[in-house]
Amino acid sequence: MKKIPLIIVFLSSFLLAQTKIKTHEVYFETDQFEVPPTEHYRLLLFLSEIEGLDIKKVSIYGFTDDRGSDSYNLVLSQNRANGIKTIFSNNEFDESIITNVDGKGEVLLKLVKEEDIHKIRGLNRKVEIIVEPYSPPRTKKVVAEKRKVEDIIKGELKAGDKFTLDNILFKTGYSKLLPESKSTLESLAQALLERKDIYFTIQGHVCCTQNSRDAIDRQTKKRNLSVARAKFIYDYLAKKGVDKRRMKYVGMRRKFPLGGEPKFDRRVEVLVTYVGTASQRN
Repeated sequence: MKKIPLIIVFLSSFLLAQTKIKTHEVYFETDQFEVPPTEHYRLLLFLSEIEGLDIKKVSIYGFTDDRGSDSYNLVLSQNRANGIKTIFSNNEFDESIITNVDGKGEVLLKLVKEEDIHKIRGLNRKVEIIVEPYSPPRTKKVVAEKRKVEDIIKGELKAGDKFTLDNILFKTGYSKLLPESKSTLESLAQALLERKDIYFTIQGHVCCTQNSRDAIDRQTKKRNLSVARAKFIYDYLAKKGVDKRRMKYVGMRRKFPLGGEPKFDRRVEVLVTYVGTASQRN
């Protein structure tokens, strides 16, 4: 059978010498490319570990054990690598940083120091993930122009106006706000309590999913994260006293990415649907 070059086998060891590289391995059942539940949980823990990094690139390499034909093993290893990429995407990791998604076929049996052949093969049925962060960190930019909460209070508004609220950002994979966003949300609630003439829809967004799909909410395991983010804001505003009859919430999936850093796509926007008369304002 065709064997993979030694340079591929030792790739992880070489990259680890770069000090800041993060690696993770996902193991599979025989002839399977679906991630087992335990391995899926371990992978989510790894994603939580790296989500705060400024990542330069992610490489995903799939492998099989020594059984099966060369062509079968290449297809199976590629399917395993593709499956891991999908999990990255579903959990809001930017696909543009995933530079390699390659099936490498089988791993040589004798390269693993283990007597039990079943254990050897189990260790070889895997996907290896290599995450390389930037060093030093890049200077961050906000590419989208933001409207301020003050514009809601002072501005002349009309139906169709939309507010991409500055600094209302969410934790990757969750409908929980980042700590720095809480003061902005409090200001939003106060502004909407003052402007009783505004009716609006809260639009939730996610980043990085394939084909504009919604992302998976890691808390509920449902593919409705954009809805959950919008509802989080809706529930908060209702609790603060904003009349529920004035507001709706909707998930926008990944239909309208901003084109900048992924974290700015984990957002909510407020779309004004109706502005009443001056008497309604008081």
